[in-house]
Amino acid sequence: MEKDVLEILKDNGFNWIRLRLFVDPAAENGYSPEGYCGLEKTLEMAKRVKEAGLKLLLNFHYSDNWADPGKQYTPASWLQHAGSGLEGQVYRYSNQVIRRFIEEGVRPDMVQTGNEINHGMLWPQGKIDDSYMPFGVLLRCASAGVRAADPTIPIMVHIACGGQNEESVYFFDKILSRDVKFDVIGQSYYPQWHGTLEELRFNLNDLASRYNKPVILVEYQEHRMEVNRIVRDIPDNMGLGTFIWEATSPRWGNLFDATGATNENMKIYF
Repeated sequence: MEKDVLEILKDNGFNWIRLRLFVDPAAENGYSPEGYCGLEKTLEMAKRVKEAGLKLLLNFHYSDNWADPGKQYTPASWLQHAGSGLEGQVYRYSNQVIRRFIEEGVRPDMVQTGNEINHGMLWPQGKIDDSYMPFGVLLRCASAGVRAADPTIPIMVHIACGGQNEESVYFFDKILSRDVKFDVIGQSYYPQWHGTLEELRFNLNDLASRYNKPVILVEYQEHRMEVNRIVRDIPDNMGLGTFIWEATSPRWGNLFDATGATNENMKIYF
């Protein structure tokens, strides 16, 4: 029997969907000439998510293409802005996007201001240096734009340091000292870069207690059952959950085979 993929996920215990958003994916070096993961296509998908009764995590990349620790390229249409001009553009864009989602009846249930931003965002202006100052201001502007559109939407700051406690603490201490406002700590965990499962456990537990903020593991692929347990067992119910990377992809999420049928991995999450 065929069903919509979102229906299948919901039937198997999934309750949130994470959607990425690029500024202009159809730009010359963008993600998609067809505009996939741009504002209009993401709104279309968000409507399907909400109609399926699922919650929505909206992931701003602040780029025309993938943003991660190795690349955080400023959108082509924003290159005309610098200094306070770029800060204002981040605020306006964040605010306008959230307002548009609300107008379309698909208010995000949580927002990520940036993707894996442990080395900064919107390079070169927002590339982290010793002071964290230019990056901190840009991140404050992103959060302020979201808050001005709807102050009740929880904001996540997402870094890729799953089992790296020293790096994580240094980062969050720095942005808090720059008065960045956020509600949830997001982490990625890929063991080839981010340590052992025991290091992941120690880091997530420490961050939750140290900053009194809930934690979500927002990207991972390996050690699925163990990772879920680590997040579930963060003391005081401070582990909100996990997001498997590209859940609908046979290659990455590996919950469906190439024919679209579910496999045994789906049962891990039920």
